[in-house]
Amino acid sequence: MSNFADSGKLHMDLFNQLIYPYAGADNKQLLAGPEYGVDVSLISLPGGLSMALTSDPLSWIPSLGLQESAWLSVHLMANDMATTSQAPQFVQLVLNLPETCTAADFEQYWMHIHRYCKAIGVAISGGHTGKAAGLNSTIAGGGTMVCTGPSENFLLSKYAEPGDLIIVTKEAAQIAASVLALSFPETVKKHCGQDVWQTASELFWQTSSLREGLCAASLNKHSLPVVTAMHDVTEGGILGAIYEMASAAGCGAYIQQAALPVGEAQKLVCSFFEIDPLCCVGAGSMIMAVKPQSEALVLSELQQLGIKATTVGRFTGRGESILLESENELQQLNRPGPDPYWNAFFQSFKNGWK
Repeated sequence: MSNFADSGKLHMDLFNQLIYPYAGADNKQLLAGPEYGVDVSLISLPGGLSMALTSDPLSWIPSLGLQESAWLSVHLMANDMATTSQAPQFVQLVLNLPETCTAADFEQYWMHIHRYCKAIGVAISGGHTGKAAGLNSTIAGGGTMVCTGPSENFLLSKYAEPGDLIIVTKEAAQIAASVLALSFPETVKKHCGQDVWQTASELFWQTSSLREGLCAASLNKHSLPVVTAMHDVTEGGILGAIYEMASAAGCGAYIQQAALPVGEAQKLVCSFFEIDPLCCVGAGSMIMAVKPQSEALVLSELQQLGIKATTVGRFTGRGESILLESENELQQLNRPGPDPYWNAFFQSFKNGWK
């Protein structure tokens, strides 16, 4: 059996060995259950409806800030739901707070949770709140977002098809660079400069991809499909997300490395922390599988929303390799390993960087 990763998500081999084949009782209402590269489950409801569910950890990062932690807690779940092209409606929250959390801390955090949920139309439907002895983590529990709607409206990352173009929104490593800049401001200012720190910090508030998902929903109201699948960029970065999406769909992929969008601030911050911006957590960016004839339409609609979008490759035939073209050479892309962001963050924290 494969070893468990030291940090971050369970890798594909162990997921397929343990979770995928052992998922409790069979139920015909379960349309899409646990699958590698698919962050949303679908359950059939009466009347031609389905229910989508997605779960994620809740963030509690004092060095970043409680407002920022609340933003991540809400929007990382919402980003997963956005890949269905539908907006989340409800959320259940389980909070296991550290012993150091005070009533004032919790009030500040919860008011931001409430505000960010209300802003995107999500009702908090319940959960559990308490302290956990000995907790020393940037994670304080978990949440599940829920959405219901007509079954035919929901997309999943595994619906990508051979020939679909790969469009990436925004840029790589937005969340990695911004969290590192906000958590270690003195260090980043000293080694990367004030302007780079400012730019990287501001990227934090661009880490929602809900608008991309709703844009896809509006385009898919036409008679012909426009966007067939989406996957948000989390651990493993843009390259990891494309790999997961292709694997879930059973497709190959061809990716042009030179086309992958990386901002200068992300390049400099990631270089200082010795991480590859293409392979580290990149919330806020969405991978879209788009029909070739609809490329111009999708790029134009996203541009009108002020969202940068770049075509970086295409999905290829069933069972084909996932290939990365770099400096006129084609190399096979390996499955994502541990995200280097985690080690960079915790090592910097241990080093006492400010």
